[in-house]
Amino acid sequence: MLLTALAAWALPAAPPAAAQVQRVESWGANGFGQLGDGTTYTRHTPVTVAGLTVANATSLVAGGTHGLAVLSNGTVKAWGANNAGQLGDGTTSTLETPDHLTPGTVRELSGVTAVAAGCTHSLALLSNGTVKAWGNNFAGQLGNGTTGSISNSTPVTVIDPSNPSAPLSGVTAIAAGCDHSLALLSNGTVRAWGLNDLGQLGNGSTSGMSGTPVTVIAPGNPSAPLSGVRELDGGNSHSLALMSNGTVRAWGSNSVGQLGNGSTGGASGTPVTVANVTGARDIAAGANHSLALLSSLILPSTVRAWGSNSVGQLGNGSTGGASGTPVTVTNLTGVRDIAAGGNHSLAYLSAGTLRSWGGNNAGQLGNGSTTNSGTPVTVRTGIGTITHIAAGDEYSLAA
Repeated sequence: MLLTALAAWALPAAPPAAAQVQRVESWGANGFGQLGDGTTYTRHTPVTVAGLTVANATSLVAGGTHGLAVLSNGTVKAWGANNAGQLGDGTTSTLETPDHLTPGTVRELSGVTAVAAGCTHSLALLSNGTVKAWGNNFAGQLGNGTTGSISNSTPVTVIDPSNPSAPLSGVTAIAAGCDHSLALLSNGTVRAWGLNDLGQLGNGSTSGMSGTPVTVIAPGNPSAPLSGVRELDGGNSHSLALMSNGTVRAWGSNSVGQLGNGSTGGASGTPVTVANVTGARDIAAGANHSLALLSSLILPSTVRAWGSNSVGQLGNGSTGGASGTPVTVTNLTGVRDIAAGGNHSLAYLSAGTLRSWGGNNAGQLGNGSTTNSGTPVTVRTGIGTITHIAAGDEYSLAA
């Protein structure tokens, strides 16, 4: 979901490892150590993330060039780029030190149930319904009431806008766009903070930024909040919300149709309805494209995609252009989970295979090549049963 990263020098593809159910794997660009394998070598097939196993990693996310994992004890591990303190270890080192090439512990953080990662900032949802944030804060994406701060290398508290001395509370889910953040509250409404130059905060404006959470408003009724939301995700400059009725709302940049409302160009500071999507049960926002997983009791699950298709990230068999209306990803059935990265997409199938499509310049499709693909290809993973997938900017993670 994130900005284009610097490419790394590539070694010959690592040979497929023997099947090992417990392993966490990564592949693609690795110039900042975002694969967590202790090197900065690009990998065209999966390698093992050091020190993490499926048994101890309960959640896994990919930011621009850094990764995060929640452990079963409620702490968080982070690895990769740290130029803005997004690893939360108290430093802002830009060097690929050993501490950053493999997972290290985020400081002053416990009781974590979920994490989210933007281009250069990170979020953690705590078991008490509050949110911590660290990393880049130039646009207020940490939500602690300030903007313009270059970085916070240890977690700070996201505040309640109605009571700045108290934390935002009642949060049940979080998501991060490139430079903005999203939180779903227990009443089904959404708060957003950070950069808003293209309306990605959904508060009716398409300018500025906010260092405190604002309310995402309802379509056609700016005095009421968007409600009935089940899930959130954020792209470079757009946001997605999965509604309780199985439809999808989107707001922010629509430069290449990433809002899916049938048009391309411009931006919307209020949520619009994604066309021709019903029965959705999962969503994913890439940098400039979007995905929805559809399923019903009588039809097999399918994936719809919209937005940029510059390198085939919509998966409909073509490469180039864009679509402001959702198209169907080809040759996918029985999909369990989806993820969207900078310019590529992932889907885990009930048959136990992991598929990928879109950009592959750094091997982020994991099929041993660097050729883009407008149709799904098979990732050469050695994991048995996959429980988590994540896509960053030109790299991928699975556990």
